[in-house]
Amino acid sequence: MSDRVFPSSKPTANGGAAPPPTKPPLRPPYRPQPHNRRHHRSRRNYCCCCCFWSILILLILALVAAIAGTAMYMLYRPHRPAFSVPSLRIHRLNLTSSSDSSSNHLTTLFNFTVTSKNPNSHLTFSYDPFVVSSFSANGVFLGNGTLPGFTSEKKNQTAFKNVVVSGSNIDMDTDSVTSLKSDLKKKSGVSLKIQMDTKVKINAGKLKTKKVGIRVICEGFKGDVPKGKSPSMATTDKSKCKVDLRIKIWKWTF
Repeated sequence: MSDRVFPSSKPTANGGAAPPPTKPPLRPPYRPQPHNRRHHRSRRNYCCCCCFWSILILLILALVAAIAGTAMYMLYRPHRPAFSVPSLRIHRLNLTSSSDSSSNHLTTLFNFTVTSKNPNSHLTFSYDPFVVSSFSANGVFLGNGTLPGFTSEKKNQTAFKNVVVSGSNIDMDTDSVTSLKSDLKKKSGVSLKIQMDTKVKINAGKLKTKKVGIRVICEGFKGDVPKGKSPSMATTDKSKCKVDLRIKIWKWTF
């Protein structure tokens, strides 16, 4: 059996030993690559586009609403209803106090005429029953009453006569008594104010609003305390009453 011969290492050219095996090259250091901004740019462009179209649509809707409101205003030309109290009579205005001023009572009776006018050609006002109250110029409550509900047609005037406002044995505090006595002592007469509160619905053809609150304040009346059974007539400048009505119809305000 022959022996196997393994070849020896190949000698170097200069006769020295063979060089040691070389190490594998080191891994190159990690360098983060710049982010791909193309995806972020597409999202940003999409958001900008949505915002632009949303704002544009809102502006167009606002413009259309403004044009429609202007057209409705030119067509209907809304005006507030007008109220007036041409006459007011004082039948009773008695203030009684106990000897020690521990209790004070007021008894009143007023009678007046009120007119309501609708100046609009295309609007109709439908009123609920009114709650009517009477006050002195300093805000002392003098009595209350009611006024029936009614419908004020286009270009129409409605009048109510003999509207009664009264109070029987109204308890009053010291401040109210002092204020009312000061008014009663005035030579020009006691100053009075009429306040009417209700709700109204406005009709314009087939369009109808919801019921909204309305307050009518008529002031500037002055009258003397009646002597005997004959009522005293309160004087007034016959100016129209103030109507506090705020309602938006097709973007215009009363």
